[in-house]
Amino acid sequence: MSQDQHGDLSAFSMLDLFRMEADSQTQILTDGLLAMERHAGDAAAVEAMMRAAHSIKGAAAIVGLQVVVQLAHGMEDSFVAAQHGRLKLTPERVDVLLSGVDLIVQLSRLDDAGAEAWLAANAAQIEQTLHAIAGIANLPELPALPSAPAPMPAPAAAPAEAAEPQAPVVSGLAGEELESAAAPAPRTGAVPAKAAAQNFDKLLSLASESRINAHQMHPLIGTLQRFKRNQSSLFSAIEHLHVAIARSGDPGLMEKSLLALQKTQPLKQFMLEHIADIETYERRLLAVSQGMVDEVLALRMRPFRDGIHAFPRMVRDLARSLGKEVQLEIDGEDTLVDRDILAKIESPLNHMLRNAIDHGMEGPYERIEAGKEAMGTIRMEARHRAGMLSIEISDDGRGVDLEKIRQSVIERKMAGPAMAAALSPGELLEFLFLPAFSLKATANQLSGRGVGLDIVHETIRQQNGTVRLESEPGRGFRALITLPLTQSIVRALVIDVQGEAYAIPIVKVESVVRVPQAAIHTLENKQFFELKGEHLGLVSAAQVLELGETPSSAEDLPVVVIGRGKQSYALVVDAIRGEQSLAVQAIDPIFGKMRDISAAALLDDGEPVLILDVPDLLLSIDKLLHEGGLHQLAQAGHAQQRRAKRILVVDDSLTVREMERKLLLARGFEVDVAIDGIDGWNVVRSGEYDLVITDVDMPRMDGIELVSLIKKDLHLHKLPVMIVSYKDRPEDRARGLSAGADYYLTKGSFHDETLLDAVADLIGDARL
Repeated sequence: MSQDQHGDLSAFSMLDLFRMEADSQTQILTDGLLAMERHAGDAAAVEAMMRAAHSIKGAAAIVGLQVVVQLAHGMEDSFVAAQHGRLKLTPERVDVLLSGVDLIVQLSRLDDAGAEAWLAANAAQIEQTLHAIAGIANLPELPALPSAPAPMPAPAAAPAEAAEPQAPVVSGLAGEELESAAAPAPRTGAVPAKAAAQNFDKLLSLASESRINAHQMHPLIGTLQRFKRNQSSLFSAIEHLHVAIARSGDPGLMEKSLLALQKTQPLKQFMLEHIADIETYERRLLAVSQGMVDEVLALRMRPFRDGIHAFPRMVRDLARSLGKEVQLEIDGEDTLVDRDILAKIESPLNHMLRNAIDHGMEGPYERIEAGKEAMGTIRMEARHRAGMLSIEISDDGRGVDLEKIRQSVIERKMAGPAMAAALSPGELLEFLFLPAFSLKATANQLSGRGVGLDIVHETIRQQNGTVRLESEPGRGFRALITLPLTQSIVRALVIDVQGEAYAIPIVKVESVVRVPQAAIHTLENKQFFELKGEHLGLVSAAQVLELGETPSSAEDLPVVVIGRGKQSYALVVDAIRGEQSLAVQAIDPIFGKMRDISAAALLDDGEPVLILDVPDLLLSIDKLLHEGGLHQLAQAGHAQQRRAKRILVVDDSLTVREMERKLLLARGFEVDVAIDGIDGWNVVRSGEYDLVITDVDMPRMDGIELVSLIKKDLHLHKLPVMIVSYKDRPEDRARGLSAGADYYLTKGSFHDETLLDAVADLIGDARL
């Protein structure tokens, strides 16, 4: 006898077993009814539904659920009639049968304590459903829609008129059936499944530890190899000694040296053989431990269909409630997905489908008028691509009106008319992900509140995934979602910060570069460098993680670029170790949500590592920027590296500031700039400068006040300061010099050599 696919069922009651069977058989009924609605005359689907209804009837009779017996019997009669061609399963009749399926699901989930009360409270609705199934043959059939465009007297009203007869004939039980149709039904085996999931996590942890232990064999083998090399050197020395003794001609010494030489041979062979054995053992251990990890991961994988089994029914029912005809086609149902990811993306996919039906799909008459089939199609495809899970949702509806998005952006003052006009289609579609952004003028139960795509984007982002939108007006809309295959094993870039190891998921890393000190510029007390034509802000990882400052004397800084678009930053780290596959370990809930940290793991050598939460990290960086708390990078040791003197130019005029900067750069000086007195004061305190050149009239803080602050500062009072101003009256010059300025140059008499000569008078030439 073959073992039952559910394993040992002896611990379950008869009612539990009925629930399990009802779950599987009602899914067969739902799938079959949807198939019959799309493809009338599908004999295989009718046969499967007859078997399912018969199985439910027999199982319900055993546990004493007579209402379910009656429902299943009535449905079985309908399927027999359809099989013999006496009954056509029209959408209206499918509505009735689906309401019966919903009622069976509801009844199967009742517990003994509340069953009688629930049956009494819903007796009228139950009787109505039984009566509707019994009289299903008496339901009228609606005429088929024309297959080609035809002139209509009132095209604007046609969709509304067509919607009225398409409403479901039988209403749900107190609204509960609608919930079961719109959302995936919870499995009765949830408790065993949860226990199995916990076992999988324990197995994965143990398998990962065995892999780490296998990797720890490598240092031991390295030590043995070093011992072998030292041993070879010793044996070589003994051979040379033997040759020298042989030349001396002393028989006693020759005998002893020969004996010593003979004893080295078995030792040499012993070491070679044992190192080979240990290396073979290491390879086997690594292969077995990796195989264990792979097998445990395979146990965690579920077919894509397990998470989307309720979607075809939801799409069908929702479309009919809106007077539309829509079918869902799913490709890649057998694609394997990590069970945790599958559970978390169910809601985003649901939102995408509901948006497609409500926003994108036209009514049947509108579609026919546009030259399309009356039945709209939404396609959902799941595939493994480049080591990632790729989910594509597309429809053949009206698409998104990009000009409507552009106009809404302007009306909400998110961008000016000129900037909005320059936005590309991809940039415009990104606005749909913003909270409270909707193109609908009024909200209804389905949409218009601007939360659907916002939830989609946030959930996918939390799973280290991405979502991209594409639209072709009049032809359809497409969403492309990319996710990691599993959250249990993450490919990560391991970095060092303040001597501690941290990991960044590789899907969140845009690039890794080394930035020369000379390529770093400062503006408004913020440091940046240029990468592929864009300015990227430099941020110390040690400061963001609150680990203190890490001054570096290296010529090049190791940098990891994270984020995208305008929210891209270059994270400066101590060192980059490389990529590793890490088995993710959740942090104990007692610690709560740790800022900037998502999980933990062990490296191959057993060292613990914290995995950084990149979205959280980006928020921390934004907060530092807004508070103006960013530190200058690589201050300590940088003075020894500088080969030229450093000058700070403070001027609110872009033209003057840039002209002075270029003049000084051409003469060989290093130059930083600040846009006003406050900015200049922040910059001069965070760097080492040989001269400050400042204007007088500037917003927030003028040059006189800046000079006074510099000259009163304990660490800066010896720093030379030059004032360059349009004010050339004697009293203005006296005011500047009395504040402590070392030189006063008027812009009226200003020319290239004047400035350079004044700089030379104060600090000499550019060389240190």
